[in-house]
Amino acid sequence: MRKLQVQGVHHITLTGADRQTSIDFWEGVLGMPFVFEQPNLDNASESHLYFDPGDGRLITIFTDDNRKPDGRRTPTEPGCVHHLAFDVSRATFKQAVERLNERKIGHSGVKDRGFMDSIYFKDPLGLLIELASYKFEPPVGYGHADVLMEAHKIRVGRNDDHIMEVHVADAIEALSHRRESLSEDRGAKKAYRR
Repeated sequence: MRKLQVQGVHHITLTGADRQTSIDFWEGVLGMPFVFEQPNLDNASESHLYFDPGDGRLITIFTDDNRKPDGRRTPTEPGCVHHLAFDVSRATFKQAVERLNERKIGHSGVKDRGFMDSIYFKDPLGLLIELASYKFEPPVGYGHADVLMEAHKIRVGRNDDHIMEVHVADAIEALSHRRESLSEDRGAKKAYRR
């Protein structure tokens, strides 16, 4: 038996209400370009809208102008989507509260998650949306997941509750030490002698 190895998220499709609500939220609030539209090939009464979240992958929405937005929280039972998280730059993240407040969109305020900061709010259909911003950049040649896996090992080894910035910093140092060096001793040193 062999795995069906995935290589990333291809797209996420959501059931929307009317077409304009989707365009206004996904492009008009979150800034995702509306890249194309076609009929839902499995249900001719719906349209299928495609948005680019910024990484070339897609968020797609099935819309029907007979459906109206309902802002009540979407279900969170097993098998349901709890929330979608989108990466934003630190510069954008630092302005997110102000920009949400300008639109009178209720939100959680900034939540410190140790290795990232988050802000949560609902889309017009009640789906929880997270704006997430990492507190670190991985070393060249590594991704965020590499740093977090290393930070997890450090956290568990220290018996700490959750990943904090110190674990991330130590993980980045550990990953950086995997690069070759001509030094025989790569340990921390006192460079300033008095």
